[in-house]
This record gives sequence, structure tokens and C-alpha cells, in this order.
Amino acid sequence: MSTFDHPGLIQGINECLGPFRKTQSDAMKGFAQLAQASMAEGALSTKHKELIALAIGVSQRCSGCIGFHVKALHKLGATRGELEEMLAVCVYMGGGPALMYAAEALKAWDTLGPAAQTA
Repeated sequence: MSTFDHPGLIQGINECLGPFRKTQSDAMKGFAQLAQASMAEGALSTKHKELIALAIGVSQRCSGCIGFHVKALHKLGATRGELEEMLAVCVYMGGGPALMYAAEALKAWDTLGPAAQTA
């Protein structure tokens, strides 16, 4: 089982990217605009878009993506049941490697959720 500290991972990524955001401000502003436009409510809800983003993070084996998108899903009121159904599709499409990152996503769900933050 993964021993990732997802809150620490998210914080570390943000800290490492701080100087990059300053030196490459135009590119980072463009990335932020792309993210905001892509995740806006539309034919698909923002929650469904975040589930898709997390599925891609799992299938691409990106621990940082898992942390950021799980955190966003909590804020959007996603349920563990929705997460688990999405992860089942990831495992179906991605096999064993996706299963390993599904386990990481489940751990992130538990460590980034409201109950974990108040403990």
C-alpha cells in the first residue's frame, strides 16, 4: 500500500512551483485559464469533470494529480460511492497498474476528506 502523504505532497508541489509561477507567469496564467474553462459547469457538471480528471490521473499514474483532484472532489461534495465507481472503470480500462493507483486514490480520499482535516 502506498504511504503517500497527500496533504504534504500537494503542499510540496505548490511550494516547488511558486518560483516557476513567477518566472513563467504568462504560461502559468494560461494554464490556470485553461483549467478554469475546462472545469466550468456545462453539459457536464464540474464534479463529473473532476471525476474524469482523477480517472486520467490514476491511469497516467500521477500522484500529484490524484491529490489535487481528490481534494477538489471533496469540495464539490462527491461521495465515496462515486469515487469507487469511477475507480472500477479505471481498473477495467487500465488493469493492474490502475488498480495500484486506485488504492492510492482511496487513501487520498481518506486523508484529504473533511473528517481527516478535523482530526
